[in-house]
Amino acid sequence: MRFVGNKLIAECTAYDFKSALEKKKIRDWLKSVSAFADSEGGTLFFGVDNDASVKGVVDAQHDLEFISEKINAHLDPVPVYSLNPAKTDDGKIVLVLEIPAGMQTPYYLNLDGRRIAYVRRGNQSVPANAHELFGLVLRGSNRSWDSLVSNELREKHSFNTLEREYNKRSGSQWEERLLRSFGLETEDGHLTNAGLLFADDCPIAQSRAFCTKWNGLTKTDAINDSEYQGNLLMLLDTIKNFIKANTAVRWYKLPDYRLNLPEYAERAIEEMCVNHLIHRDYSELGSEVSVNIYDDRIETTSPGGITDSFEPIHLDPEKIASKRRNPILAEVFSQLRFMEKRGSGLRKIQDETALLPSYNEDKQPYFESSRDFFYTTLLNVNYGMTDADFDALVETRQVSDGNNTPEIHPENSPRKRQIHPESEEFAQKIHPEAEKTTQKKIGKTAQAIIDAIVIDAKMTRKELAKITGRSEDTIKYHLNVLQERGIIVRIGSDRGGHWKVLFKK
Repeated sequence: MRFVGNKLIAECTAYDFKSALEKKKIRDWLKSVSAFADSEGGTLFFGVDNDASVKGVVDAQHDLEFISEKINAHLDPVPVYSLNPAKTDDGKIVLVLEIPAGMQTPYYLNLDGRRIAYVRRGNQSVPANAHELFGLVLRGSNRSWDSLVSNELREKHSFNTLEREYNKRSGSQWEERLLRSFGLETEDGHLTNAGLLFADDCPIAQSRAFCTKWNGLTKTDAINDSEYQGNLLMLLDTIKNFIKANTAVRWYKLPDYRLNLPEYAERAIEEMCVNHLIHRDYSELGSEVSVNIYDDRIETTSPGGITDSFEPIHLDPEKIASKRRNPILAEVFSQLRFMEKRGSGLRKIQDETALLPSYNEDKQPYFESSRDFFYTTLLNVNYGMTDADFDALVETRQVSDGNNTPEIHPENSPRKRQIHPESEEFAQKIHPEAEKTTQKKIGKTAQAIIDAIVIDAKMTRKELAKITGRSEDTIKYHLNVLQERGIIVRIGSDRGGHWKVLFKK
């Protein structure tokens, strides 16, 4: 390894080394100029061997002029670039040609009667295939696939599913004008590709998902499999239902309540499904989202990676730049409150999983990407645990949680709490002679609340009321009682916090 100027000379996918300037074989290096401009940018070093050893050039000034002349003559459009000589410590001259990622893609190389756009794959510059070329055209026109206008007219399609979900989740009432506001319909009444993906009778064949439940840890024997095709909201619902039907919830009996121990966090599953439906590459015909459920994990794959590697590379959620491949789809799902705009979805998947009762750090979800695919893996937090392990888990958590003081807000304090008609206290007040036979039992409504917040620790009173069929006042009463008895605790604020079920014997 050596430094030339401020550049570390070592092999990498963003560098291309030329031991000398080939003046009779200009395609050998001009194709790298095209590829770097069409990809993520890169640097060409003239006077450096493939092993990164510096040889230097003989006539730097003449070579500088020749390189500029050929780029200007044979690249269309001409990419932005900088070309400068750099001197090594031992006095050798290297020419450094830097090409940033271009904004007017594709950058064609016109040479010998052929017009070819190149892309970078690994450390090679290769001709773009039809799918890659289409993506470059979209990028160069500052368009996304979901914004392209189709030949389908609005009047031929219904949006009942979208309207129903919007009314239920947004807090507002659906209006026809929202189709244009969201970018699903054009001014002349045509639907965009995004509009077709939300239409009830979605005609886009690649809007589909393949779901399989496998017996064991590998793809050997399928227990259950289904293929779904249709609009995005239908796909989201059916994928979630398939996962729910093919995963389990264990339970542990404590003296005064039952503690459910789900394998996966419900919100993590939803976030995973939303992420793969929104950010996948829909321009690839015949593609789909793939969900594979094994005994120890769920693997979800979608077309459209975010790295240049042919093999999957592990990703750090904290370091992934937020890039929306389909901004219209992302906006609609954001309006439906399935996701947040600030690009925190991957981190949220990990955070929601960490709230499960039997979670440990070895079971953290992880993410990978290759050039062509994006992967999410959720790990079964109960996998490999025996009855003795669960006993030990409860004993350990009981000790560690025993020091936690339930966080009761002033409005929830026992002094202000009314005796609720559903409660045992109320029954004993009306019938004082009744024997107190269920002193520790929490009741069906309270148990349903515990079951719900174990699966989703961020449940609101409104959501709990809907699930249990009780009023929000009733839910508030039971939450207060459960906190007073030390069975649950509120972590954080009312708006941004979550519930935690304590292990209490």
